[in-house]
Amino acid sequence: MSDSKVETIARLAQWRIDNFGPCSYKKSDPFKLGIWNWFMSIERNRYLYIHIFPEPSRVSKEQPPVARFILRVSNNSGPSRKFYISPVHERVLRTSDDFVWPVDTAFLGRFVIDIEFLDLKACPVNNQGEARSVWPSDGKLQTVAAQSTLRCLSRMLDEAIHADLTIITADGTLRAHKAVLSASSTVFHDLYLHNGDENKTSTIHIEDMSQESCMALLNYLYGTIKQEDFWKHRLALLGAANKYEIGDLKDACEESLLEDLNSENVLERLNDAWLYQLQKLKKGCFSFLFDFGKIYDVRDEINTFFRHADRQLMVEMFQEVLTVCK
Repeated sequence: MSDSKVETIARLAQWRIDNFGPCSYKKSDPFKLGIWNWFMSIERNRYLYIHIFPEPSRVSKEQPPVARFILRVSNNSGPSRKFYISPVHERVLRTSDDFVWPVDTAFLGRFVIDIEFLDLKACPVNNQGEARSVWPSDGKLQTVAAQSTLRCLSRMLDEAIHADLTIITADGTLRAHKAVLSASSTVFHDLYLHNGDENKTSTIHIEDMSQESCMALLNYLYGTIKQEDFWKHRLALLGAANKYEIGDLKDACEESLLEDLNSENVLERLNDAWLYQLQKLKKGCFSFLFDFGKIYDVRDEINTFFRHADRQLMVEMFQEVLTVCK
């Protein structure tokens, strides 16, 4: 692998430099995060100077990024490696002169630079309006229904218009419509083909969800969920999507959980991926831990994780380690 290549996953970019000497300069290949292509460059005089900047383009000129990020440089991937971590920076980045981090270190030869974007916003064209975040994208959650139809569905749910179903949650009840739930889930649909208690009483028990998280589920099924509600309840929504076989919701939860993967949540996400058979999320967690060397960041948590993890999951992790070592 060329030591000018930058690998990316989720919101993390990692540059592994194999050979860097005194009084040297090196520039990375371009890498994509958000809607921009980026470069990193390093040079050494008294300090190691690290630059991060977008590739000159029409997009970066008309909508320069407002980046909130943190940098880390480490000398190797072993247990004795040293770290230098920057403060959290937030600024508009247009050229290589807009940001430089001087690191007082004698690192030479092989080392690694990580940059984690906590947020990326696009400046409005001609500075009209507010900068908008490129993460997350509201469009991913919108249905193809027209806005007028969504407003009608929202009223049906909020005002219980002709509601024919009562949902009993862990801490309250909600009113909904059999037709909407049946159209959204084959599990719900099959429930009303039989003469069970749910069909006779028009009542369904979803007592493994709180009233708030169940309302978020209904808002998703009715096409009116807000982005912040989706993010707040996405683990509960994932469980419901798996239980009631709502494939598109399950996919949306998986994409969301992969998008903000970091060292603090990767083991929890790996366990969720195994529990709900999320292959893309599991692969992303393995890549984050082993390909990007973040397994060293969770050394204190890994023993607890292994005490509770499924045996087959531990086998797959071991196989992944062997693959990386090859």
